[in-house]
Amino acid sequence: MSTNTFSKETELRLTEFFNNSIDSKSMAKTIRQVNYTLALNVLKNETTQPENINLEDSFYWLNKLAEILDPYLEVE
Repeated sequence: MSTNTFSKETELRLTEFFNNSIDSKSMAKTIRQVNYTLALNVLKNETTQPENINLEDSFYWLNKLAEILDPYLEVE
């Protein structure tokens, strides 16, 4: 597993964005809605194009980000 470190400026901008621009539950909900819409559109497209092959990873990472922002699927 690789570890990427952000610059201090990037960390500050991300913190400011998530703390001031939108609440985490709304952002997670929006990410899940966009991911769902993208998945439906990919399923409707019957031809497998090279750029669609990498979409599976994209769906995973978008869901992972949504879970970090709002642990909807977390078992209590």
